[in-house]
Amino acid sequence: MRTIHVDQIRDTVAILCMEACYYLPEDIVEGFRKASATEKSPLGKSILDQLLENAQLAAEEDRPYCHDTGLTVVYAKVGQDVHIEGGSFNDAIHDGIRKGYKDGYLRNSIVGDPLLRKNTNDNTPGVIHTEIVPGDQIKLTVLPKGGGSENMSAMKFLLPGDGAAGVKKFVMDTILAAGGRACPPLVVGVGIGGSFDKVTEIAKEAILRNVGEYHHEPHIAELEKELLEEINKTGIGPQGLGGTSTALWVAVETYGCHITALPVAVNLQCHAARKKSCVL
Repeated sequence: MRTIHVDQIRDTVAILCMEACYYLPEDIVEGFRKASATEKSPLGKSILDQLLENAQLAAEEDRPYCHDTGLTVVYAKVGQDVHIEGGSFNDAIHDGIRKGYKDGYLRNSIVGDPLLRKNTNDNTPGVIHTEIVPGDQIKLTVLPKGGGSENMSAMKFLLPGDGAAGVKKFVMDTILAAGGRACPPLVVGVGIGGSFDKVTEIAKEAILRNVGEYHHEPHIAELEKELLEEINKTGIGPQGLGGTSTALWVAVETYGCHITALPVAVNLQCHAARKKSCVL
């Protein structure tokens, strides 16, 4: 049994919040480079080059890559041989979000009541996903999720007979409805299977997968390739201003489901595809 104090969890989450907002992941930056090299539209290429410059400046100056520093989604993989002492695990994560957004001068974007719309002024509450795993470590991943792309995400129950063709149609319908409002070039997370809540969960988890990393199942990897090709044929392009780089990547995750159902969810991630992890 290994003991971890909540103060360490709080301080780690605070640092991850800041670093996730300042430093765009290298797989995303490399995705911009590759897209710029192949982009057919001169305006689209110019936008991609500006995104590269923005990422460089944000990292050099420790400033947010995007003004929308997001709803803070935290993934915690907690080893079953870890004992957490000193207080509540969830409270420590929320305290870390408060600290990170205050110390990092990050925009507070969260309202406490969705109807009264009063800002909490500390970017809490965050959304916490906790999974118990083997071992004596805690892996924390912070995903600041911007509002524009999140608002254009969608979920639907298809009929089982709709199959892969139905999934592809729903994904493409979602992409076309979003247009430039989700701030492309996108990372597209697709969840297939599970239940009403599970399918949206795995769709969001899918956007954590690195650009260039295909699903381990060949038929799902083929679906990812087909979707990426079709999305980039839409002509939406960088920032919706036309071009061949509407998406950097498509990642699909699946889960078992009821014989009567084929749930599908699409979680869109904007070009500010931020994420940062640490193992305690």
